[in-house]
Amino acid sequence: MQSLADLESGVRNSVISGDFASVAPWFVGGQAVERRLAIHHRHYQASLIMALMDRFPATIWLVGSDFVTEAARIFISKHPPASPCIAEYGENFPTFLAECRAAQRIPYLREFAELEWHVGNVAIAVDEPPIAIEELRAICAGELPDTALILQRGVRYLKALWPVDKLLDTYLAEARPEQFAFEPGNVNLEIHGSRGEFRINRLGAAEFIFRRSVSVGRSIGDAALAALETDGSFDPGDALRLLLTSALIAGIDQGRSRSGS
Repeated sequence: MQSLADLESGVRNSVISGDFASVAPWFVGGQAVERRLAIHHRHYQASLIMALMDRFPATIWLVGSDFVTEAARIFISKHPPASPCIAEYGENFPTFLAECRAAQRIPYLREFAELEWHVGNVAIAVDEPPIAIEELRAICAGELPDTALILQRGVRYLKALWPVDKLLDTYLAEARPEQFAFEPGNVNLEIHGSRGEFRINRLGAAEFIFRRSVSVGRSIGDAALAALETDGSFDPGDALRLLLTSALIAGIDQGRSRSGS
């Protein structure tokens, strides 16, 4: 006799794959079991494809709905949701898109889709009250390097080889320019959003490394050392003050030196 876990796993896999031959004998009562199960398969496909299409409208604008729809159809069969929250589904879709054969002529597709994914995530975040400068001043100078900061939930960082932020601006302008020069060029982007709005800032290389390091939980000292490896003239004090005045610091995790990638 099949265990409940095996039954659940088998039905799940059949709904994802559309192959019901192995699970049809488990069902009793009624007729045309495979046709009835196929309804769930079609609903699974339609709902997830629509979820991905809704998350990547700018990408659809860039490469066309037929391309994205077909890629989404294959993606959902290979990468089913890992959590029940559909809003979280699609994080790996930009990488999958870029691996499609038709994407070879669009070398900036992955980075553009990643930027759109980040924008969609940060725009639904809600900022917490930023800390005041007095809270940092209250920390002993010797303990500050080992202090970790908690940034706002709606902050993401993206390093791109193409100026995909400008391409996104073109999409949002809803007007096709007569000419659009798009050449490769490194950009370090900070995406911050809250309550339906967002903004994208370009950062210098060292400042980007500092802020991104802080965002993944590295201590202030570790983040500063990483930035200094890129630019020996980097000023950690100025960088910390800028981060503070940008209202991006939501909390302090004092005394915990943590490492991050």
